[in-house]
Amino acid sequence: MAKRTEKKIPNLEDKQNDEKDAVLQQIMKTKPQAAGGDSVEQKLRLLYEMQLVDSAIDDIRTLRGELPNEVKFLEDDIAGLETRIFNIHADIKRAEIEISKHKLEIENSKSMIKKYEEQQKNVRNNREFESLSKGIEFQSLEIELCEKKIREINLTIKDKRNLEETAKIQLDDRKKDLQVKQIELDKIILNTKKEEQVLENKSADYRKVIEPRLLAAYERLRRNARNGLAVVEVKRDACGGCFNKIPPQRQVDIKIGKRLIPCEYCGRILVDWSE
Repeated sequence: MAKRTEKKIPNLEDKQNDEKDAVLQQIMKTKPQAAGGDSVEQKLRLLYEMQLVDSAIDDIRTLRGELPNEVKFLEDDIAGLETRIFNIHADIKRAEIEISKHKLEIENSKSMIKKYEEQQKNVRNNREFESLSKGIEFQSLEIELCEKKIREINLTIKDKRNLEETAKIQLDDRKKDLQVKQIELDKIILNTKKEEQVLENKSADYRKVIEPRLLAAYERLRRNARNGLAVVEVKRDACGGCFNKIPPQRQVDIKIGKRLIPCEYCGRILVDWSE
């Protein structure tokens, strides 16, 4: 029994993409010329061709995905962790200085107690003895207070060192992640840099010959459109951007190309080059 082979049905979207690629290849070989006089069709053609170029640039940047944002996030996170570690280290140093001061105060208080005890041996009356005793008691309380503060500061230092150690571990992890992401991003950029530069130069050529008013409208639409499409073709009687149906008479006007017609739903500029 003969083996039946399935006939592959052409995909309309693939066909349209192939056609766009062919147009784009042709665009890259020619230099854009400013539209003469009131030729709206030529102005639309220039906008559409620039859109193809800009979309190709968008595709290259989409290839990078979220990598640039991830790299930026990791760089910011690393900077934040480094600042945090620096501040924690500074806090520990200040705490250690405080401990040194309290220890010095303890030594001074001990010296004072020793001095008062020596003086008690040579007092002439009870009044002097009681005065010295109060001095000894005061200095003893000062020692207790300083020792209490030292214990509290040591606990704070312990907590700070734990935070510092945790932050250092997180920093090492972030640096490793950044290295991996950066290598991946650099590889993609290296593979697409030349093509992207050529496309950017071509886009700049179009921007030099397109009317400032039209260019401003194009840029505004590009910024507001999620997919960066400002100029779209009519596909299956619908807008190629928002896919809303376009009335037949409006399609005729678009096909004639005598005036710039925006989509009444999304505002994108509509063109139709089909025969």
